[in-house]
Amino acid sequence: MNQIKGKVAVITGGTRGLGLAIAQDFAAEGASVVVASRSQASVDAAVIDITAQGLKASGLAVNVNELAQVKRLAEYAIQTYGKLDIWVNNAGVAGPYGPTQEFTPEAFYQVIQTNILGVYHGSRTAMQYFLPQHSGKLINLLGHGYNGPVPFQNAYASSKAWIRSFTKALAQENKNSGVGVYAFNPGMVLTELLTDVVVIQGSEEKLKDFPFIVRILAKPAEVPAQKAVWLASSATDGKTGLLVSIFSPWAFPVGVLREGLRKLFKRPAPLLEIRMKSVPPAKD
Repeated sequence: MNQIKGKVAVITGGTRGLGLAIAQDFAAEGASVVVASRSQASVDAAVIDITAQGLKASGLAVNVNELAQVKRLAEYAIQTYGKLDIWVNNAGVAGPYGPTQEFTPEAFYQVIQTNILGVYHGSRTAMQYFLPQHSGKLINLLGHGYNGPVPFQNAYASSKAWIRSFTKALAQENKNSGVGVYAFNPGMVLTELLTDVVVIQGSEEKLKDFPFIVRILAKPAEVPAQKAVWLASSATDGKTGLLVSIFSPWAFPVGVLREGLRKLFKRPAPLLEIRMKSVPPAKD
């Protein structure tokens, strides 16, 4: 407990899923957290949820696509708590599943603007505070595709590959600054990013095995959230440039074995609702 006691942390996309789990665990470990998302109602609900546990939290509605709004988020954190120690760029969108050529440009732009510009804006803003004080922890979230191409998820996967490269370069540029810059792959996490899937019409059949994969590989958000606490703590002092991944090569065979044992002993499958929404392909 109290691994980051007294620290002030900003978490973008911090009102639900993994971001909310990170905010809750940071607060439970003694940090004052500032959560951000596009919806003020979602921000208010997350803050109430955290403060109801006797923990410190505040929040602000922010569109990470806009640099001015991200700067305002940092200013808000400092005005509220007096300093800034940790910044987690968690906000992200998956975009539809399907062939790249059938993405509408608008859907592709949304992924790029949130996942790439959001990380750039957050990193640039955080580093403007961290570098002069010679301290701070910047954590950028990776995801599927950060280490190789993923057909039919080209927008999302490519954005995560960009984040990996950007984060590693940023760490190298500032390796003697006292600031920690980290890339964090949480693996497959059981959140709405997995359970609410948008698929381009005609690609639905390619996702027939997706519920099975989610069932055997996805982990609750609390698991990677605890690793994020470790990344933000003094345990990583002097270790800038780390790429930390929750994923294990044993996860798939162990998950298949567990599923086989479940069927052998005729145990019911865990309740898991995957909601798929089909959208038309681009016309031009």
